[in-house]
Amino acid sequence: MNNLVILPIAIPLVSGMLMIFIRERIIWHRVISLISVAASAACAGWLIRLNQTAGVQTLHVGGWKAPFGITLVADMLASLLVFTALIVSFACLLYMFGSIGREHERFFLYPLVQILVCGVNGSFLTGDIFNLFVFFEVMLIASYVLLGLGGKRRQLKETLQYVLINMTSSTLFVTALAFLYSAAGTLNMAHLAERMAEAGQSGPMTVISILLLIVFSVKAALLLFFWLPGSYGAPPAAIAALFAALLTKVGVYAILRVFTLIFPHQPQITHTALIWMGAATMILGAFGVVAYKSIRPILAYNVIISVGFMLFGVGVASQAALTGTVYYLVHDMIAKALIFILGGAMISIAGTDRLQDIKGLIHYRPLLGWLFFVAGLALAGIPPLSGFVGKVLILEGGIREEQMAVAVIGLVSSLFVLYSMMKIFVQGFWGETFLSEGEQHDTGKSALLPGVILTALVIGVGIGAEWVLSMADLAVEPMLDRDLYIRAVLRAE
Repeated sequence: MNNLVILPIAIPLVSGMLMIFIRERIIWHRVISLISVAASAACAGWLIRLNQTAGVQTLHVGGWKAPFGITLVADMLASLLVFTALIVSFACLLYMFGSIGREHERFFLYPLVQILVCGVNGSFLTGDIFNLFVFFEVMLIASYVLLGLGGKRRQLKETLQYVLINMTSSTLFVTALAFLYSAAGTLNMAHLAERMAEAGQSGPMTVISILLLIVFSVKAALLLFFWLPGSYGAPPAAIAALFAALLTKVGVYAILRVFTLIFPHQPQITHTALIWMGAATMILGAFGVVAYKSIRPILAYNVIISVGFMLFGVGVASQAALTGTVYYLVHDMIAKALIFILGGAMISIAGTDRLQDIKGLIHYRPLLGWLFFVAGLALAGIPPLSGFVGKVLILEGGIREEQMAVAVIGLVSSLFVLYSMMKIFVQGFWGETFLSEGEQHDTGKSALLPGVILTALVIGVGIGAEWVLSMADLAVEPMLDRDLYIRAVLRAE
């Protein structure tokens, strides 16, 4: 056992609780938030190192061994996603400091961010599907408050819809877990995988897997994404960047984990559904980026396209496709945070998100413009940036598994992503500006430091693809050989 596994969950939780008792000391909130995220990231980085040298790390909380107690599991997939989530959270916090305003900071902004990070990290690290539900709820409760923070009419409307949808999906989640426990007698993921391997995936189990797919599809915005554009367009840009980077990725992770570990035995049903749901998501997302002429909905529909693309890779489930999915998941967490931060800076400078009312921002913030250009190319998968390798591997896996039609949809969707990003770049940054000196609503400078950090990462992940792929390959090993995960959890000393 390794007690280090719990620290990326415990540190943000304790930090968030501590800040509640010093509500008025905003400077301390900022300092504690950065220290908390940095310390958690250091722990996650050490876990990655341990995964490379010693394999899967487990912790049986309270000494109760699996499948009877609460088990936390840090394999390379979980460690890599926790580390990426914390780096992205660090950048989003830096953007919050200069953009969100003290009127928001006073209402427990930073404690809520820490609780959200705790829920995200717990979702990645849990080895029990019931505790996955628990950490989902921790993350969602924090997101409910963050979404409504500010109290604007649009925020309250979108928060109500967001809460109702997630409460419905959570109810369905609990129902599916009850059926699963009744049928299998356990909710430990490794134990479930072992029993499925021994007894096979029966008809009732396949029905339960479809119920879970529906739940996770709502969380990930796979096909059932109608809630996302409004929800991600309503809160302040720093919060929207955090949501875009983390929330849907937890849903993607849940599908990736459950349908490679527990329910891989009926791919003609579950994985075929994933492939075609991914295709429909990419198509509908492409319609969205073309139809809208405002920054917020365009960025939101780009989140939807990427979700469809990643889950196409999960549905294909070959080694190349899964490696590409893990790589692309890391890329997308970084790139989505970056593009939402930069888009938020554009809106804050111009005072509007309508492209027809924004021109010539390159005259005010040339660095901001070129950062946006690089981020747009990365999202579209242009080499040598971070999006390229993951897309190539997913498309390669799809073609090898004779999913040519969906692979073509994935390739065309990338062109729509490129079109939408260049539409914002050209219309927003070039031409004669509508703003004279002194008419800017904001300087946009608060986006530059986090923008530079995240842009360096999308370049580094692309150029250092061999190093990232070595970790992605380790992350995929337990998906292809489930005994590695099962032995690490159930036979751990």
